[in-house]
Amino acid sequence: MIGVIAFYLFSFLLLVSAFFVISARNPVYSVLFLILAFFNAAGLFVLLGAEFVAMILVIVYVGAVAVLFLFVVMMLDINFSDLRKGAMQFVPFGLALGGLLLAELVVLYSAWPEIPAQTAIDPAVAVDNTRALGAVLYTDYVFPFQVSGLILLVAMIGAIVLTHRTRSGVLRQKVAEQVSRQQSEAMTIQKVSSGAGVDHV
Repeated sequence: MIGVIAFYLFSFLLLVSAFFVISARNPVYSVLFLILAFFNAAGLFVLLGAEFVAMILVIVYVGAVAVLFLFVVMMLDINFSDLRKGAMQFVPFGLALGGLLLAELVVLYSAWPEIPAQTAIDPAVAVDNTRALGAVLYTDYVFPFQVSGLILLVAMIGAIVLTHRTRSGVLRQKVAEQVSRQQSEAMTIQKVSSGAGVDHV
């Protein structure tokens, strides 16, 4: 009974927060509602017994992606009123696309085969969700997993290269010149008489 109540509570909050993500006028509020939606989705994953997926959702999406969105939205000076101009002309297309996706979900759910009743699992041989996922990921799908890691690495390097392009008026560190600099170029030793002071160059 408690599980059913928690499911409906998480589902209701998830739908409400998702609605406010797309309807809030302030983009900062949209990101905050997106974080709330992620937390409720993680709660649904916990109810399904996928605690590892729930923690990954919270750590990766809430701790990194959503916070990054929030920082970008708050730091960039974007005129959102100009961005919203002409957006209403895409509403019919969006509604049509959403209706098509809803129809696909209804057809998929109606054609889904019934799951047979599960037999009792011996706790002595039961494997937790994280261990089972790791065993499958690093045995059957180890090559696609490594390839996806290399793709993300190349994407990260490409983003860094595109961001750090040469621009005029930007002071950059020259490591080779700093390492090869001599002591005579870095400092000047002067003999100062008592009470005479030093002339500024």
